Amino acid sequence: MTRIHDRGPIERECPTCDGASRRDFLKRIGGAAAATLPILGRTGAFAGDAAAKGPTPRAAAETAVARFYKTITPEQRKLICFPFDHPLRSKVGNNWAIVKPTIDDMKSEQQALCREIMKNLCSEEGYERFMKQMDDDAGGFENYHVAVFGEPGGEKPFEWVLTGRHDTLRADGNSVNGAAFGGPIFYGHAADGHDQEDAKHTHNVWWYQAEQANKVFATLDDKQKAQALVATAPPDTAKTTALKGKDLPKTGLDVAGLDSQQKVMISQLLEMMLRPFRAFDADEVRSCVSGAGGVDALRLTFYKEGDIGKDGVWDIWKLEGPAFSWYFRGAPHVHTWLNVAQGA
Repeated sequence: MTRIHDRGPIERECPTCDGASRRDFLKRIGGAAAATLPILGRTGAFAGDAAAKGPTPRAAAETAVARFYKTITPEQRKLICFPFDHPLRSKVGNNWAIVKPTIDDMKSEQQALCREIMKNLCSEEGYERFMKQMDDDAGGFENYHVAVFGEPGGEKPFEWVLTGRHDTLRADGNSVNGAAFGGPIFYGHAADGHDQEDAKHTHNVWWYQAEQANKVFATLDDKQKAQALVATAPPDTAKTTALKGKDLPKTGLDVAGLDSQQKVMISQLLEMMLRPFRAFDADEVRSCVSGAGGVDALRLTFYKEGDIGKDGVWDIWKLEGPAFSWYFRGAPHVHTWLNVAQGA
């Protein structure tokens, strides 16, 4: 474990952590280092762009952020508050502490507000999935870390960032120009605390997304499968989801060449990615994809590397467009990097 400085990130490897599981939830649903991407500018929402998609400072999560900010003591402010343009704001990683204090170190009122923020960042189903994931990966939500950038509750830009094992999530009230989710995010899961998951990824809360991707692969003809399948997977880092714009490589399968039903399946795959998140963020992602050419502008790639069980059910895959990058690594457990914007 390496501590950068008192208010800086604590970066870790991704070890197996034992945690409680939510068996009732499982019955309902079934079964690396941090990196910095370029800081995006300030939002059109603060510039008076009424047509901007995404959350506003008056959204439920953002108003909870403003109330949380008011409870922060001068001593806490030194540890968890930063200027809006601080480089930590755009950092994303699979297992890191953006600040040293945990949510459990805060006052009970502050803990409740952080949970309220988290709940309002998610759909109802998504919140349950994240709680199961956090229980397994870190022993619970209270063991994660939050930082505040800027000044919530007014006209100035701000962002609340949560980090910890297998999560980097944000609430920004559209303070980051053209970026869905307030910037790149990460979500993952080592189901039931198992660092090496089985081939079926039993109890993994995000594996349903890979199941849909593999359903698309099953519809491809031999020529399309050969185009879609690549031997070596990209690195498990945030840089893999840097947006490429017109320089998008011709790796994998061009979605534009698929038939209408297959394109519907790609749209369904996108919707499965959006299911855990609140409607504001889902709408902004849809707007970003549509504005960058829709599903026809995307490319889908599967990787032979990391095929757990050697069963031809591809554990690692990527869906990418000019301003969209979703990298799903299901080996040895699930790591998911996601970066979506209005433009590269």
